[in-house]
Amino acid sequence: MHFTLGFSPCPNDTFIFDALVNGKIDTKGHSFDVVLEDVQTLNEWAMQGRLDISKISYGALPSLLHQYHLLNAGGALGKGVGPLLITRKENNLSPDKIADATVAIPGKNTTAHLLFSLAFPHAGNKQFMVFSSIEEAVLKGDTDAGVIIHENRFTYQQKGLIKLMDLGAFWEEKTGCPIPLGGIVMKQSFNEAIRNEIDQLIRESLQYAFDRYPLLPDYVIQHAQEMDEQVMRQHIDLYVNNFSLDLGQAGRAAIESLLKVGKPEGDEVRR
Repeated sequence: MHFTLGFSPCPNDTFIFDALVNGKIDTKGHSFDVVLEDVQTLNEWAMQGRLDISKISYGALPSLLHQYHLLNAGGALGKGVGPLLITRKENNLSPDKIADATVAIPGKNTTAHLLFSLAFPHAGNKQFMVFSSIEEAVLKGDTDAGVIIHENRFTYQQKGLIKLMDLGAFWEEKTGCPIPLGGIVMKQSFNEAIRNEIDQLIRESLQYAFDRYPLLPDYVIQHAQEMDEQVMRQHIDLYVNNFSLDLGQAGRAAIESLLKVGKPEGDEVRR
């Protein structure tokens, strides 16, 4: 069977899916038409039902439960992995002033936006942009602050930016749960047996990568652009873990906690 599959070019996703999409494991006759896009674009495409299988932000999941099922493997969830709220030191900005500040956010439907909104419910001056543009927007003074994700967690200090709040730590302190960042969904039009096969293939693909780590697949390096190998490994070490192999009970409980904030009444995480 042939599927359309979308995920981001970030090292955690290319690390997970490399073996699956490049024929390094037995795909049981399944093939994949792959598109690599930033997660906000993938969120929007999922809302349109464009892809069979896709990486999405858990912040977008409430809007997708009517047409997609959540898979167990391939996601990003854990402790100490949340987005950071950053600013320039010379801004003299503090968390109690965020409600009046302009803040760059990596997409309206992202988990980062949801976590920021939980911490700062009265913040109204948000500017939504691609995550990779946020550091520069803050540095140039286009925004007072920004919420950063992915590899920017490892580079903001080198650029003279400072952390105002760890939004993941705020979530962990508030709920006691790991932080659900992004997961893999598959259209409900595929039956449970097919979904289970794809889930298992994603798990095997990640296990293949784990078994060879710290070797970085060419696929990861190719799509990481100007990122050096140390940052690639930091990225993988932070975002890829046992929850990426299988959400398990703790992972699903964390997702349910997040969805209580943003899901329509009566929805539930379906697999």
